[in-house]
Amino acid sequence: MASPLRSLVYDDSRYQKAFHLFLECSSEHQCMQDFIHKILPEILAGIGDGKSHLNVIGVGSGDGHIDLEMFSELRLKHPGVTVDYQVVEPSSQQLHSYKVLLAQKSDLDYITFNWNKMTSAEFEDQWKSKQTPKKADFIHMIQMLYYVKDVEATIRFFQSLLDKHGKLLIILVSGESGWGKLWKTFRTQLCMCEISQCVTTADVKSFLDSEKLKYKSYALPSQMDITECFTEGDEKGELLLDFLTETDHFSRTASPQLKADVLKLLRDPACSLESNGRVIFNNTLEVIIVDATT
Repeated sequence: MASPLRSLVYDDSRYQKAFHLFLECSSEHQCMQDFIHKILPEILAGIGDGKSHLNVIGVGSGDGHIDLEMFSELRLKHPGVTVDYQVVEPSSQQLHSYKVLLAQKSDLDYITFNWNKMTSAEFEDQWKSKQTPKKADFIHMIQMLYYVKDVEATIRFFQSLLDKHGKLLIILVSGESGWGKLWKTFRTQLCMCEISQCVTTADVKSFLDSEKLKYKSYALPSQMDITECFTEGDEKGELLLDFLTETDHFSRTASPQLKADVLKLLRDPACSLESNGRVIFNNTLEVIIVDATT
């Protein structure tokens, strides 16, 4: 019998609401910013090989805030360079927010923005059809590999676009995070959509190892307050549950048994810790930096 559960990715409006609530309740962006300003600069210093023009691709760029944080560090490490930037993002809402953000900036004239309102798969098809010979110096894929049909093929394609000194940056939840435990336990019930994968950095590293590809990884400790998930009917809790399970209206559509089992695991020490009456979920991320093929 077909599952009554519907992936949250099919309801963009609710997904965006749940995503922004997730950011409010978690330290995700803070841990990313710490990485961008403390570790990423030395990684960016190694790209380009002295070129005066850099090609960058952002796959799943979202609203642009993280992109611009990275560009500020790129500019410091490569003063005077110009940048051709391919923004790949399927959400109209996110692209609009990105352009609104750019309108408030006056120091980005060294970047040429190319807008691609499409999925990574559509971008790949377009790139191949044009037989573009251009290579990329830096490609980032932040929290987006959950939404591709074939994770390994996607990594393989974008890594193939790297120039000799190029770097591919991937950020996903860690296999050791609460997400990893949740998805490992309920993969067959929750990952029921070809564009919503229960993938963690453990899966990515296993693939890279099997391909004998060179990479480095960095853990980004992060937490999320999920206390309201345990209050029946709480609007905030319902949205967070949707985000955690990647399911549209999870509480309403999941079987009582599945909902009870998910809530039990979310509260388990394997996923969360309880402190001062709050339930704090392990949202730890991991960065993987993949080198160009030598």
